[in-house]
Amino acid sequence: MAALPDQTADPALLAIDGPIATITLNRPASFNAIDLAIAKRLEQIAAEVEGSDEVKVLLIEGAGRAFCAGGDLQTIGAAAASDTIAPVVGEMLQHYHAFITALQRMPKIVVSSVHGSAAGAGLSLAFMADLCIAAEDARFMPAYAKIGVSPDGGGTVGVTAAVGPRRALQIFLAEDSFSASQAMQWGLVVKLVPATELKAATRELAHRLAQNTPAAIAATKMLIQRAPLSPIAQQLDAERDAIIDCMHTDEARAAIEKFARKGK
Repeated sequence: MAALPDQTADPALLAIDGPIATITLNRPASFNAIDLAIAKRLEQIAAEVEGSDEVKVLLIEGAGRAFCAGGDLQTIGAAAASDTIAPVVGEMLQHYHAFITALQRMPKIVVSSVHGSAAGAGLSLAFMADLCIAAEDARFMPAYAKIGVSPDGGGTVGVTAAVGPRRALQIFLAEDSFSASQAMQWGLVVKLVPATELKAATRELAHRLAQNTPAAIAATKMLIQRAPLSPIAQQLDAERDAIIDCMHTDEARAAIEKFARKGK
């Protein structure tokens, strides 16, 4: 079920409930298309979430009938007509890519919750999140090739990490759209639920993820991100250092002591 739109003028909303933060893309009349205003707001929100010691899980959802329609074509069209593509698109992506970089960097688990359609930069956002949960009737549309452009918004990072370079080329250059069930078969989506159950299922997943300690979340995310780029010896050294650091936290000490008592 779609998130209800907030009637404020804020193009993106942030709500924090204990260890779970939720970003709601809030341009429902434009299917949450990305323009300069929402890009700037998302950058600000990401900085706030990243700086919070309480937040463990960040959810991203869209208000209205769609998750995100991608880049705002009105903005892009006007820039093309006035021959200002470089400054206009460059400024928009400066802020939007700062937001995407923060999602990748922050020591929180980022979950996208997709209903309706995720097109272009919306598809990229869905799969730049660490995990994606989707409604069974959701549709994913690469869209870039249709207008003669290459992907942005981290799409080549998130999609390629999940499916590999050959499938990524297929998705971006040969697929007009694909279903949520196909996305799950390809490993892009971790769970499918009926549209009416999406909000509840997303919260359930978030609460399950939030049961992990901050140190475990941060270290696991860091290790998995660096694994494809690190020689095995360096990766094993990083695993050693990270697990020792985790074991020094109060939460890990308590959990280890509890399990040790059970084993006696």
